Amino acid sequence: MTKSISDYNGYDYKKIFWEDADRKYEDAADRMAIRKLLPKHMENFVDIAGGYGRLADEYLPRAKSATLFDFSKSELKQAEEKYGKKLKTKQGDIYNLPFKDGEFSSLMMIRATHHFKDMDKVLAELYRILRPGGVAVIEVANKRTLPRIARYLTGKTKVSPFDRKVVNLSDIDKDGFFNYHPKYMENLFIDTGFDIDKVLSVSNFRSQGLKKVFGTKNLIRLEKGAQTILAPIRFAPSIYYRLKKPGDK
Repeated sequence: MTKSISDYNGYDYKKIFWEDADRKYEDAADRMAIRKLLPKHMENFVDIAGGYGRLADEYLPRAKSATLFDFSKSELKQAEEKYGKKLKTKQGDIYNLPFKDGEFSSLMMIRATHHFKDMDKVLAELYRILRPGGVAVIEVANKRTLPRIARYLTGKTKVSPFDRKVVNLSDIDKDGFFNYHPKYMENLFIDTGFDIDKVLSVSNFRSQGLKKVFGTKNLIRLEKGAQTILAPIRFAPSIYYRLKKPGDK
């Protein structure tokens, strides 16, 4: 079995990462993208690596049946306490998902790719559990952002944002924190068998400095249009993809 990259058991991700760090802008940006990309009506949906169900209220109204999958039992327990029977939960290993072939009509995986060493294996599992004609919404941690380009061009880092090699930022997480070139991921999607249906540039103004200058509410207003406008250049730290598995539902 491939080693799990990040174990959030016992870590209060909701409080420490989202609430205490004031990530209202990032949360709003994620929600904007999800509303644009997820099907309005879904039969059987799964949120992969969905933690404590931060985004569950975005997909629960759209799905006849929804499942939250994560490695962390403590995160899933938080979700169960909040959503009860409205949301099924399942714990397991991303590289060996505990679901049947073609079990889901739709799925999403948000803010998770940076934890996975073997994205080809992860994508193979997502493709397997999605039925023909199904939709997958996947967020990718982008290595080719403007700040990283600036640091590289000014000699502050030797890590090139332009080559397609996967970046392992071990200074952020000792077990690995992976960023990907958009073209690398897009080729991987296609090699797995997915069709790329739509792309969005998300969290375009993710910066503490910008929050202080412009304020969170103003950045959220700017984000709405920027997600589509900046998508062709794959600008933001988060690139969202709507993928389709070929075939009829």
